[in-house]
Formats: sequence, C-alpha cells, structure tokens
Amino acid sequence: MLLGIDIGTTGAKTLLCDENGKVLATATAEYPLHTPFPLWSEQNPADWWRGARESIRAVIAQAGVDGRTVAGLGLTGQMHGAVFLDKNGDVIRPALLWNDQRTAAECEEITRRVGAARLIEIAGNPALTGFQAPKILWLHNHEPENYARLAQVLLPKDYIRFRLTGERATDASDAAGTLLLDLRQRDYSDTILDKLEIRREWLPRVVEGPDVTGSLLPEVAAELGLPAGLPVIAGGGDNAAAAVGTGVVRTGVVSSSIGTSGVLFAHSDNIALDPQGRLHTFCHAVPQKYHMMAVTLSAGGAFRWLRDVLEFRHADFGMRNADLRFPYDQLTAMAAAVPPGAEGLLFLPYLTGERTPHLDPLARGAFVGLTARHTTAHLIRAVMEGVVYSLRDGLDIMRGLNVPIEQIRATGGGARSALWRQMQADIYGAEVVTLSAEEGPAYGAALLAGVGMGQFASVADAVDQCVSIAGRTPSDPTTQPRYEKAYVIYCELYGMLRPSMHQLAGL
Repeated sequence: MLLGIDIGTTGAKTLLCDENGKVLATATAEYPLHTPFPLWSEQNPADWWRGARESIRAVIAQAGVDGRTVAGLGLTGQMHGAVFLDKNGDVIRPALLWNDQRTAAECEEITRRVGAARLIEIAGNPALTGFQAPKILWLHNHEPENYARLAQVLLPKDYIRFRLTGERATDASDAAGTLLLDLRQRDYSDTILDKLEIRREWLPRVVEGPDVTGSLLPEVAAELGLPAGLPVIAGGGDNAAAAVGTGVVRTGVVSSSIGTSGVLFAHSDNIALDPQGRLHTFCHAVPQKYHMMAVTLSAGGAFRWLRDVLEFRHADFGMRNADLRFPYDQLTAMAAAVPPGAEGLLFLPYLTGERTPHLDPLARGAFVGLTARHTTAHLIRAVMEGVVYSLRDGLDIMRGLNVPIEQIRATGGGARSALWRQMQADIYGAEVVTLSAEEGPAYGAALLAGVGMGQFASVADAVDQCVSIAGRTPSDPTTQPRYEKAYVIYCELYGMLRPSMHQLAGL
C-alpha cells in the first residue's frame, strides 16, 4: 500500500491506495489560515504537522488495514510558502503562504538586483509576490531579529518531511517555485543566490519527484502505526503532483482545472520560456521534465462570488422560512437556457486582480454589454464563459510558444459540469476529456511513491496503469465561430479598461 499526503491551504489530506493504484480511503484534517494584517496570509506549521498526523491515523482506520504494511509515502502540498527555522530546527515565526501579498517591494528589489530578463532566463518566471524568494528578503527587511536566527528555509510539504524523517530535502517541481532554482540545472542558481545574498546552506537539497529522501523516524512510526524506516518519497508541488494524478505526464496533454482559481497545465519534455513572463515555467515532478502553467486567479471563485450575491429565499424553490443562495446546479441550469455568447454580454473575471496573461494585481472585474434584455441567467452564463475566455488566454500563449496541445483534460469543478465542459471544448476549439476518478495532488504523491518503491517502472507507467478516461466532449462546430467572435472582443477589453481599472483601484 501507498500513502500520499497533501499539505493544502485549508487542510491536510491523506490518501491510501493499493499497489495497483486503487484508492482505499481518504481523510482530511482542517486547520486555520491567519490574516493578521491586510495582504498577509500565514499559517502555523505546527497545525500542518497536527493535520498530517491526524489524517494519517484517520485514513488507516477508515481503510481498516494494518498501517505497518504501507510500503511508501509521498508528499505534496501548497507551493511557494516559506517556513523559517533556527539552528535547532524550531519554527521562528508563522509561515508566509503562496497567497501572501506583502512582498511587492521585495519583488521590485529582486528584479533590480538580478535583472528582469535574466531572472526569467534562469528561473523561468518574473518576481511575483507569491514566490518564496521575496519572502526571505521580506524577513531580512522587516524582521531583522528573526532573520538573524535563520538557519533553514523550507517549503510547506518539506517541513512535514523534516518532521517525519529529520531530513531536509525538496523536489525539483516545488523548488522551481522558490524563484531560486536554475531550471536547466535543476539546482539552485549561484547567480540568484549571490545577488540576493541568500545562503545555499539554508536551503534543502533538490532531488527528483520519485526519489527516496529519507525514512520514517522510529518515534513517529510508533505514534502513527506505520513501519519504522518507511521510505518517504520526494513527491511534488501540488500542481505537479495533481498532474501526475490526472495523467499529464506526456507532451501534448494539457489539464484545464477550474477550482477557486483556474489552472492550465501543460507537460513539456524541454524548457519552453515565455520571454514576457506571462506563463509560469517550472520543473515537473516527472524526472528531467518540465511544465508550463497559466493561472486565472478568480475562476470558480468568480462563479461562487456571483452565487453569493444572488441571494434568494427558499420560497423561490418551493420552501419556506429560510434563506438560501442559489445551488450551483440551479445556476448552471439557468445558464444552459441562454444561448452561447450570452446575447452580447461579456464578463472579465478579474475580481482579485489577474495573473495570466496580464500580471496585474490592480485589474478589476467587469460586465460589458449589459442591456435591458439581460437577465440573471445571462449574468451566470457570462461569468462562466468569461472564466473560460481567461483560461483561453493562457492556452493561446502556449500555442504561440509551439507547445503541443493534443488533448485537454478537464479537472476540478469545471469537469463535473456538463455545461462548463462544453464551454471549454467550444472556446478552446479542442476535445475535452474527463477521467474516471480524480483524487487531486495526494493521489499523484502516492503514485510517485509507488514509482520510488519500484512498484511502477516509471511515472508514465504508473499513469498508464492507474489513470483512465471516462468521457469525451467534442467541440461544437456550430457554436465555436460565435465564441471566436466574442473572444476577439474579450481580448480587446482589458487594454481599453486598464487605465480606468487602475484609477478605480486608487479610490
């Protein structure tokens, strides 16, 4: 049996599967997120450690198996976070997370020190507030007493590895999100480290996703009911591990995930860099491979926003004496009654700024084209279509960089909605497939553990044995031209509205 542990933003999820990849049980232990000041986002690493242990014990109990028969454990989790440790391995302060926005000045400092073009050439990305490197500079600039104690910097999942094994290690996919990695060497860049005055000895060693990084400490094994010396596999960052779990491990395969955010993830055998930094380029959890990623910040989040502001009473659904927001299936049923293109209504889904392609934290959402004819149903459809248009922006950049796109796999909430699947197929202009099961990053971490333990010959072999296609949604040739016309107008709107967006952000 194999364990996969995902140290997510809302909780730790542990998954147990057998040697053939069949999922036996999953369990999640939640923990809080703290925002002590505007733009700050922090968590206590002790909460991750508690959540990991609770979810491991729970998943073993749910499966009704002997935990001592587990053969390997893989790790994944939220990327980019910074866990600061002193020389004794104790946490210095709460961890800064991927969605923490306090480091804008440090990003400018990194760009000045390294150079914008040089940074993309080496690390594959511009300096963005989410990455780990600006968090280290922030500690230096704002908490010098804590910085003076600094001896180790770990990513979230790698702090759990440290507690499980006593070892400091990370994998190339997660390390690529620090902004400190030389993508070609798959090791830290001396140039960036020197420019930022960050010591190499602070950082964990970098290995490949299926590599063994250490073994379970005897006292931890005894507490969790797992075998002493259980191998702990490197794993991957959450997006890379999720890609393994959904089979995006070969050139030509792309995943389109609509969750709170939207992510397009493309496997690549070689590095493909966007000189403008609109796309992320990272190492993959597949050894010596890479991936490109486009991110829409408010995807399902925009859909939820609309749901939350459209508050109606239960009486609207034949019920009484209670308040209710529209259920999601009711929203999509209303949207399905509206023709594609929402009769000339467009939505820009920039409710929390935008990543791809604009890299603009001050971008704002907008409905454009409203008329007296438009109804709630039109608003719903326009929001859904606007999210897919935003993802299409990233897909077109990939195509412009000659990234092969032969199959698109829908995942997340956008895969469970027949309407959203059809929208993706029509707006992307490509067939969209769904999978027989989707278990998220924890499943990919478990499969990587299986590769590391020799139960699968390679990551591709693990995918071939364990991941299968359940459905196919072809694009509609009668609808696609209508979307193409609307998309051209959509692409023009940001440039025209940007000055107004920035002025409004300053009010």
